[in-house]
Amino acid sequence: MSRPAGVVEHLFRHSAGRIVATLARVLGPERLDLAEEAVADALEQALRTWPQCGVPDNPRGWLFRAARNRAIDVVRREQTLRALLPRLGELDGFEVDRRTDDELVLMLLCCHPALPTVSQVALTLKTVGGLGVNEIAAALLTKPATVAQRLVRAKKWLRESGRPLTLPGPDALESRVDSVLAVLYLLFNEGYDATAGEVAVRGELCGEAIRLGRLLLAEPKTDLPRVRALVALMLLQASRLPARVDRDGDLLLLDEQDRDRWDHAMIAEGTRLFERACTGPEMSAFHVEAAIALCHSAAPPPDWRRIVGLYDDLLALRPSPVARLNRAIALSMVDGAFAGIAELEAVEADLPDYTLLPAVLGALWLRAGDPARAAGHYRRALTLPCSEPRRRFLTRRLASCTPPL
Repeated sequence: MSRPAGVVEHLFRHSAGRIVATLARVLGPERLDLAEEAVADALEQALRTWPQCGVPDNPRGWLFRAARNRAIDVVRREQTLRALLPRLGELDGFEVDRRTDDELVLMLLCCHPALPTVSQVALTLKTVGGLGVNEIAAALLTKPATVAQRLVRAKKWLRESGRPLTLPGPDALESRVDSVLAVLYLLFNEGYDATAGEVAVRGELCGEAIRLGRLLLAEPKTDLPRVRALVALMLLQASRLPARVDRDGDLLLLDEQDRDRWDHAMIAEGTRLFERACTGPEMSAFHVEAAIALCHSAAPPPDWRRIVGLYDDLLALRPSPVARLNRAIALSMVDGAFAGIAELEAVEADLPDYTLLPAVLGALWLRAGDPARAAGHYRRALTLPCSEPRRRFLTRRLASCTPPL
């Protein structure tokens, strides 16, 4: 954080969405593109000037003023927008830290039911979460061109809909919250296990997902049990981030991690929040996943039989091939490697490009005493998209399949 580029990266993850939301409140959602472009220009200006002039005392305030001024410049040039100038002028002296509900309202608008679910996710990740098109494509397991098309269509709908930036009514709020939770879940997972790039873990994305989840908790109308459950899940998972990689940035499996490096205050907070989430009759998939994370947070070894049962509950609530894959891993710890292999082979067709599936098959075949089959699966995993640390991890595992001469 001492380097200007590091400060800009931090602000991009933690403040860009907030500034976009504030500008969009003034400009109107139909001018969301202008708000995003103004913030992007301000970030670019910071990258150009801060290395020479130094980081300002209030970098977030500097970024907000630069974005506002950029928006004013554009509005002055466009005759049809000049009526917005007085409203932008009202933001003079505005402290972006003092207002957080703009982001919450923008998140909920991006998750409007008139938009397809995949477009809701892409728009929120781009506008509020700060992810690029390639990052969103990786998180959604789709192509960047497809994401770009969805974003264009979603923003066109925003421009033409005339929807105000206000909290939706009670009837619409709960379904909107579910869409937001899906977005935060994807954002967190992309940070916890990066699908591309030079690092295995992107803590900034995890922190941003948790921060946005807290926005939902801070509003009484959106402080719901499933919201608490998801934020609890993210806290419990994020507690392990300091120990997920070694000094070289390479991945460490759960049983290889130094538990003393886990953030135990975060575990305690996640546990308390999970207990609050369980005070009523609601049972969501996030409740079950948080319970699984709690099992892993307990003293080793985890209760694998209980974890298998929890995955059964999860599959009943939200069936998915990824949940079946994770259940297979847990099952292999209870009934042996071959039981896990049988489960994984049943879902291979559903996850043709998911790097983790052949990687897990390789690990299980190695445990089962068949290094040749394990090597084939590791080679397959290395042909699929993944981060560079995961590629190094898979390469080491492939090498372990061939005994030294």
